Amino acid sequence: MIFSSYRFLLIFFPITLLGYHLLRRTGRPTPVKLWLTAASLVFYGVGQPDFLLGFCLSILLNYAILYALDRTKRLWLRRALLLAAILWNVGLLVYFKYANFLLQNLNLLLRTDLPLLSTILPIGISFFTFQILACTVSLYRGDCALPAPLDYAAFVTFFPQLIVGPVVREEELMPQLREGRFLRFSPRDLYRGVMLFSCGCAKKILLADTMIAYAQGFYGGSMAEAGAVEAWAAVFSYVFAYYFDFSGYIDMARGLGYFFGVELPINFDSPYRARDFADFWRRWNMTISRFFNDAVFSNLFRFGDRVPKLIFATLATFVVSGLWHGAGWHYIAWGLVNGALVCLANLRALRGRRPLPAGLAVFLTFFTGALVRVLFDSRGLTQALAVYRRLFSFAGFRPGALLAFVGGHAVLCVTLAVSAALCFCAPNSNRISEKTEFTARDAILSGVLLALSLFCMSRVSAFLYFNF
Repeated sequence: MIFSSYRFLLIFFPITLLGYHLLRRTGRPTPVKLWLTAASLVFYGVGQPDFLLGFCLSILLNYAILYALDRTKRLWLRRALLLAAILWNVGLLVYFKYANFLLQNLNLLLRTDLPLLSTILPIGISFFTFQILACTVSLYRGDCALPAPLDYAAFVTFFPQLIVGPVVREEELMPQLREGRFLRFSPRDLYRGVMLFSCGCAKKILLADTMIAYAQGFYGGSMAEAGAVEAWAAVFSYVFAYYFDFSGYIDMARGLGYFFGVELPINFDSPYRARDFADFWRRWNMTISRFFNDAVFSNLFRFGDRVPKLIFATLATFVVSGLWHGAGWHYIAWGLVNGALVCLANLRALRGRRPLPAGLAVFLTFFTGALVRVLFDSRGLTQALAVYRRLFSFAGFRPGALLAFVGGHAVLCVTLAVSAALCFCAPNSNRISEKTEFTARDAILSGVLLALSLFCMSRVSAFLYFNF
């Protein structure tokens, strides 16, 4: 189910919210948790009915492993249980997301003809798998106590963050469930929820969808007839579309969390204002970056290790990140290039190099990131090379080509300009969740953004990160 759809906004959300508030008034947390868990499973089942039973069984199996971990003190058994959890969860991810990629490469390498699997990627599996694993590792290390079964179910399934994150740690959400914060709903939660959801909805519908349509048309077929101007427009369309699509989802998720008295972590912090790639990846999809840092980087690099170890750990982390985003060599190449750029930023810092002027640093980071993103957005390395040739085909810069493009794509150009202004100049939506007072202007702005979004919600457009 899509947040930015009439079915969600006019049916699912009002019913779920009404049930929550009626049960909350009883002062008993158990019925509220049961209601939210059931509603979250309905939310998931509507979007992915084929995997709903598998999702429920996976939750039960993972909780059984947690229970066994909590009951035993034998080191060998605890390690075996942790390994079982990793094999099960990563195995599901590999089967649904990477099996055909592996089979295709085996066929190419061994010149065999192994049949491909007819699997469909379950929505959200890349995100809730990490959340489950992080919780399991925390309990294994003794960083958290065994959660109650209902708390665990609510933690994994809570629908605002179930599909595309943010990936929540146990200590960020579980205490709110145990301590009943969601029973102490306040008017401030309502204000923050309305403002964040309205901003996120506008990001998705008013900005991202327009740019997505053009970029997908370019990468999907019109590239052969396109010139350099069209190529650059497509590249920057995806650059801004991915930001507003994903950060819009996170804003909506965090806003919905506030409606139920739950605070979800920040996931974006104006990443296009970063001054180098290390800074960028501290700002973009922060909870996923944090997970890869904990799961990969921190296990390969320790404070005091030499520079070659730092480079290796960084590159390995970004290769895993690239592969997580998609089963394709172009994703691995994208991860490697990002890792190399992060290494460059870290080496400059280690050697005490004087930082570049702020404006120049932001421009170079953003422009280089746009070029690197071609590897991510393309359907393969061959198409990525073709796009690069198109971008730097100076023959494509015909006299008047830019003006002709602007005249023929006025809405797209205005959307790109507004997107750039918001990314580089406007306060980010994190400020909203930090406000202590809300004015009439805030209410009017939220109402206008939500009304415009509803008016433009002519079709349901899936979020780009549903593909990952």
